[in-house]
Amino acid sequence: MKKIEVNKLTKVFGPHPKQGLKLLKDGKKKDEILADTGMTVGVNQASFSVEPGEIFVIMGLSGSGKSTLIRLINRLIEPTDGEVIIDGENITKMDKQSLIETRRKKLGMVFQKFGLLPHRNVLQNVAYGLELQNVSKQEREERAKKTLIDVGLQGYEDSMPSQLSGGMQQRVGLARALTNDPDILLMDEAFSALDPIIRTEMQDELLKLQHRLNKTVLFITHDLDEALKLGDRIAIMKDGQIVQIGTAEQILENPANDYVSQFVKDVDRSKILEASHVMKKPKVLTTDKDGPNMAIRKMEEVGASSIFVVDRDDNFQGLLTIDDAIRSHKEHLPITEMLRDDVHTTAPNTPLDDLIGIAADTKYPIAVVEEGVLCGIISRVSILSGLVLGKEKDNEGATS
Repeated sequence: MKKIEVNKLTKVFGPHPKQGLKLLKDGKKKDEILADTGMTVGVNQASFSVEPGEIFVIMGLSGSGKSTLIRLINRLIEPTDGEVIIDGENITKMDKQSLIETRRKKLGMVFQKFGLLPHRNVLQNVAYGLELQNVSKQEREERAKKTLIDVGLQGYEDSMPSQLSGGMQQRVGLARALTNDPDILLMDEAFSALDPIIRTEMQDELLKLQHRLNKTVLFITHDLDEALKLGDRIAIMKDGQIVQIGTAEQILENPANDYVSQFVKDVDRSKILEASHVMKKPKVLTTDKDGPNMAIRKMEEVGASSIFVVDRDDNFQGLLTIDDAIRSHKEHLPITEMLRDDVHTTAPNTPLDDLIGIAADTKYPIAVVEEGVLCGIISRVSILSGLVLGKEKDNEGATS
């Protein structure tokens, strides 16, 4: 089951929203409706779904409708049309009490402006949502303290918000949302008020928390780099409409229109593309149980001067060169004693930017390993071609 399903969600601001809705369905544009009726289309028939445990980023420029959209999802703003389904329940049809219960139990909201209560200390701010639910003081403080540890604020329980930096205040806001243990985090421009260095730290912190807690996150931003870094998938909005949904790679490689192309044209691909995007399966492998003669024969078949070695479960063991294989044969030594110790390994999600320097200095391909298993290999040529071909594609799009 999808965690969130949004179907043709629409918001028209003005005295006669149903009239505006009819004009939209008749094909009128946002600007035309504003000129003809004075009504503003905030969100125009948006549809998407979010998987459990996914970070789904909605991005667009100011006025694109992204912040309105997230407020429609928890009904801080009432939709004109469409539906929002969370865990199979249509919240647009819920009565007031059911909606309150859903917000308390399933939805946590993190705002751009922190929204902390200035007269309460950090612990009291973090526990505030549980207090509204009439959770006992002892339990809510225990849960709040645990969450403060999760966000790196242990020891600041008695501090007042005014004593904290902007980044620390946003950590308090994040802890307050997490203390209720919601399934879904709604984050509206949560890091945009922070200085660039602190903003990067908070992005990294969110990814670490997500790895441990596996929440479903709906994240709003106007910053493409932030969207590409955080999003498992990204929806790009313009004039209240979603114009493209895809992974970072899909959006970079196949922008849906000129608007998206302009967004992505200056993206540093080395920071977005990962090892898994350019790795290749090795042409041939040998196992640690094979002898040197078998390894030499396999190298001869493909014209290689080295071969990667795995065990029978494909766990990475190392790399054997032709010279070391010949020595193994002559000295009657197992090939496992001849493996090179200067072969670099990396994880599939490592950014190419982190591998460029390694590829320039190493004599051998980089082994891509996940949980011990060899997934693929990356040569220096693979890294450079992945970046150059992407740039050529951008240039073709610009001149076509």
